[in-house]
Amino acid sequence: MNSKKSREDYLERILMLQEEHGSVRSVDIANAMSFSKASVSIALKKLREEKLVNFADDGTVHLTTAGYLTATTIYERHKVISASLMALGVDEKTALEDACLIEHDISPKTFEVLKEHYLKYRDKINK
Repeated sequence: MNSKKSREDYLERILMLQEEHGSVRSVDIANAMSFSKASVSIALKKLREEKLVNFADDGTVHLTTAGYLTATTIYERHKVISASLMALGVDEKTALEDACLIEHDISPKTFEVLKEHYLKYRDKINK
């Protein structure tokens, strides 16, 4: 795991899996991200060293407070950006792929403006 993007992708995926299944194991992450178990193990070790995740005695992976804050920030960006793009007419597949790229690099200020705009017009757009 060599980048901020990779770190954020792992944290976001752990959050998503926790929301879907309640508990998360490294094999779940590997399957969801289509990575080898070895790659996920190395990444999780780094995330643990950075105090972003920890492991329970039963082997499940848990986000720390810092990991959870990062994951929720990225996941919110993903949802708002993808929904905004789809509201503009971008097909779902492309909107989801582009949101994955944009969510890591958009400035907090720009994201807040985009989010405010989306929330203001969401009901009109979704009719």
